Amino acid sequence: MEDYKIENIELKFLSVDDFEELKSATLEAYSGVMDSYWKKHHIETLTSIFPEGQVVIKIDGKLAGCALSLIVDYDEIDDEHTYADIIEGEGFKNHNPDGDVIYGIDVFIKPEFRGLRLGRRLYDYRKELCENLNLKGIVFGGRMPNYHKYKDLYSPKEYIQKVKLKEIHDPVLNFQTSNDFHPVRVLKNYLQGDTASGEYAVLMEWDNIYYTKPVKKAKQEKTIVRLGLIQWQMRPYKNLEDLMQQVEYFVDSVSAYRCDFALFPEFFNAPLMAEYNHLHEPQAIRELAKHTKPILEQLKQLAISYNINIISGSMPEVVDDILYNVGYLCRRDGSFERYEKIHVTPDEAKVWGMQKGNKLKTFQTDAGKIGILICYDSEFPELSRLLADEGMDILFVPFLTDTQNGYSRVRLCAQARAIENECYVAIAGSVGNLPNVNNMDIQYAQSAVFTPCDFSFPSNGIKAEATTNTEMILVADVDLSLLRELHTFGAVKNLKDRRKDFYNVIRVQQ
Repeated sequence: MEDYKIENIELKFLSVDDFEELKSATLEAYSGVMDSYWKKHHIETLTSIFPEGQVVIKIDGKLAGCALSLIVDYDEIDDEHTYADIIEGEGFKNHNPDGDVIYGIDVFIKPEFRGLRLGRRLYDYRKELCENLNLKGIVFGGRMPNYHKYKDLYSPKEYIQKVKLKEIHDPVLNFQTSNDFHPVRVLKNYLQGDTASGEYAVLMEWDNIYYTKPVKKAKQEKTIVRLGLIQWQMRPYKNLEDLMQQVEYFVDSVSAYRCDFALFPEFFNAPLMAEYNHLHEPQAIRELAKHTKPILEQLKQLAISYNINIISGSMPEVVDDILYNVGYLCRRDGSFERYEKIHVTPDEAKVWGMQKGNKLKTFQTDAGKIGILICYDSEFPELSRLLADEGMDILFVPFLTDTQNGYSRVRLCAQARAIENECYVAIAGSVGNLPNVNNMDIQYAQSAVFTPCDFSFPSNGIKAEATTNTEMILVADVDLSLLRELHTFGAVKNLKDRRKDFYNVIRVQQ
């Protein structure tokens, strides 16, 4: 996949129309380990009895992976069951819509698409499905594909312990435990013909900590959104590859916490200007702008690979010989959109020749409707009010400030935006210094997440904040359902109580 550029990635329900492609992908994925594939009537039955449990990942329209599952009654599973016991009968007779656990009967990624963390995406979908259906957990029989190498030395139980202690590497067990599954018991004669595992398997289990008995909840729209803010350290980098290695490190870090968004600061790529420090500032930043397109391409791939929406902070970009301060929202499905800084600072205009942008809009994501304003733009309340009128849930503000008073302007205005627009506001900035880059000497930042000030929120309107001037990530959950309640039942209703008969904020048509 190294030379292949992904344009689109989708998680879709499996359809009978996918059968031929699924058959081919299965044969490639298992490479002869399993001597059979799902027949068409199996797919017809599975998609009929439990459509939500059968999903595929498609990359640029091509089937890349699949996950199939049933619902079973955990107490009805025999301790010594086999794979054949679970899928017994042409109609999957052990599927029970009133059962209490999801049983995974198949999951694979085609070899050509491995390394993109697609397996984790399938596992995460199952977990969310389990939570939405209010089931106790997920179970399945996990293979031990490297056991045949050690079967003369260790029992299956000893082998599992060695894998757990990292003394033996088993790709399947290691992957499953890294995704929060734990072994329950060893299953003998589980999958006929699985010689690599000695026909043993490990019953793996994931517990749904949100399970409540006996109420079952219908699937709901995502309301709890996890934000990952990167407080970026300005430091010298040898080249673009060196910088992007640090970018991926942070994306990996916040993705590991299952964040829905990763927010980078304004001009996070400024260290690359050191190479052009011998040029005048306007020339140097235009050289830096040449890196924007390759950075965007890599961010798009990282968003897909790590299953996270990335907000790129901002970077210089030249369009028709005009220099702008822009950023990109790279969604985890492969799509992306561009935003511009509307108000450039006097310093940006004077030193670099930066020009004002003219694009303002909200962006629909799989975790709510968001707005993005770059630094100085947050100090103009009209912009965020226009976004609030479009239904914005979260406002992201990537910023770059060199002094504490400059930071205070951004912070205090961001807090005001959260109150007056009844939304969440997340700000992320850079720290440290760049002595070898003109006009980028020092940075001051304390990244934070702000909320409205009402009874359902922190009384001071601060959900979370980073340590001042320290490189770190900040992870915080925000509940979008609380915003809906606030709009209707808040102690004050800033949006509803506006005197539109007396004043209004309108967008001038371009």
